[in-house]
Amino acid sequence: MRDFEAMAQTTNQQASISKYVVDYQDPFLQLWPHRYDYLWAPHPNPGEKPQWQTESRHPLSDRLIQQGSHLYGVRFGAMTHYVMLDIDRGSLYHPAQDSLALPKIQGALEELGLLRGILCTSSYSGGLHLYFPFQEAQKTWEIALAVATVLENQGFKQAPGHLEIYPNPRNFAVKGENTLYRGHRLPLQAGSYLLNEDHIPVSSSLDLFVQRWHASQAKNSLDQATLKRILKACRRRDYRVTQRAEKFLNDLNAEIERGWTGAGMTNRLLGRITLRSYIFGHILYAAEPLTGAALVGDIVRTAQNLPGFYEWSNHVQELEKKAQDWARAVERTDRYFPYGTPKPSLASETSDAATPQEAPSYHSQLAAEAREKIRLAIATLLNEGHLPMKVGERFRLLCQRFHIGGPTLYKHRDLWHPDHLTEAAPPEFPPDPPRISAPSGDGCYEAAPSPEGHTSLLDQNSCNGLPEKDPSSRENQNPGVESCNEAQIPLFDIESAIAAAKDQQKQAAAQRQAQLESHRQQQAAASQQAHIARMRQYLASGDPILMAEALQWLQAHPDRLNDLL
Repeated sequence: MRDFEAMAQTTNQQASISKYVVDYQDPFLQLWPHRYDYLWAPHPNPGEKPQWQTESRHPLSDRLIQQGSHLYGVRFGAMTHYVMLDIDRGSLYHPAQDSLALPKIQGALEELGLLRGILCTSSYSGGLHLYFPFQEAQKTWEIALAVATVLENQGFKQAPGHLEIYPNPRNFAVKGENTLYRGHRLPLQAGSYLLNEDHIPVSSSLDLFVQRWHASQAKNSLDQATLKRILKACRRRDYRVTQRAEKFLNDLNAEIERGWTGAGMTNRLLGRITLRSYIFGHILYAAEPLTGAALVGDIVRTAQNLPGFYEWSNHVQELEKKAQDWARAVERTDRYFPYGTPKPSLASETSDAATPQEAPSYHSQLAAEAREKIRLAIATLLNEGHLPMKVGERFRLLCQRFHIGGPTLYKHRDLWHPDHLTEAAPPEFPPDPPRISAPSGDGCYEAAPSPEGHTSLLDQNSCNGLPEKDPSSRENQNPGVESCNEAQIPLFDIESAIAAAKDQQKQAAAQRQAQLESHRQQQAAASQQAHIARMRQYLASGDPILMAEALQWLQAHPDRLNDLL
């Protein structure tokens, strides 16, 4: 049966490369059967990084590789005969930083049956590529996830620029997302050399690489029982991504993956990269949610590796500064948070009073500063006795003298607009009767035009006309009466209105706090019931690992025994 499967696999590999002229005399080229969606890049100038691009219109041919006019890389198909680890020169796991890290990584993979590897430099950068070939083809996603889990269990965290696994592990597939595995450059191109046990370059011979490949294949026999056990444990830790999150992640990928195709894209792309790294980084590749310096580093690495960055971005030298600004902005907002973690706003508002509260978001700070600025402006005008009664005049004065923007005044009109202050005034201090002067035209003054650069807060007609009565009623009015019913509000009325507004805010905050507490209790109860149901499933599964986990939980919570029965 295995012979038949191997024959079918060989036939599929041959079919996959049959669309170009095959050099059957070159054993090195036969090691890379998956040639679709390959990578290519012009040879870079000294000190620069290759500008990798993906070619999906045709497979990579043997003769293109032999020609060597460009750098080439390959991806993975559904099955693979090897895995490869990429360790950059600046990584903590590189021998230049830790001489024992690489042997420990190789020792960790022995659990899977990967006993022997091929070590070579990746390029002139001094990074390392460590290949582990094996005889029997494995499902790509399974071997990738198993290798990542084994290394993580030994404390080796995969992250761009430190330790990357090829093929890359993917715990879930997003509908509509490009499902290609990451590609890697082929070995022994410019700057790539085989290393000896002392990590010294010894050769760039393709024949020697093939000899070491087959020698390693003979030593590496994957332990299928161990592989299945590791995969079973991994599935319990998989994230469950909702359809809405899938859509959001796919939208981010669609904008990010094409990189720079012209000028003026840096701010937009950095924003999209920041959101993806902050919200989904720990699901896609990182061991934990990315924050602080880790988030900034991931933004920088992602941007530098995207197509067109060095060609089109005008912010190459200040990339880290811009990444810091974006990371700070997304961490301060209460709108976005790492997927699968509690929403920061709920966590902060429902915590104990003794628990230190998180700093308010950037937008909340701006709003608080704006409201305080308006309060001080109104208080200054009242003390000076220069607070206009007409809405338009008051609006213009606040804009011009105190430099408060029109949109800001519109959002916080409860602090300055006469109508709001009048409505909020207590009944024991009623406003004086309006004093009305002679109307002009249709009996109502036009709204004051907004000053240049500010949004108008008013309708085209900002005041209320007199009730329709017989013409004599208007003629009998005092000649100094205005048609706009603007009250002459004394100072104590405004102070009372502000106090009443503060009381209303306190009541609203208390009500919101009660609602949040009720919501938290409901969530806690639902979470507890879900956990009990999961423990019940573990006991009934027959799996010794799951059953042991359920029994351990039951020992810690003996009062829940009846819930499991």
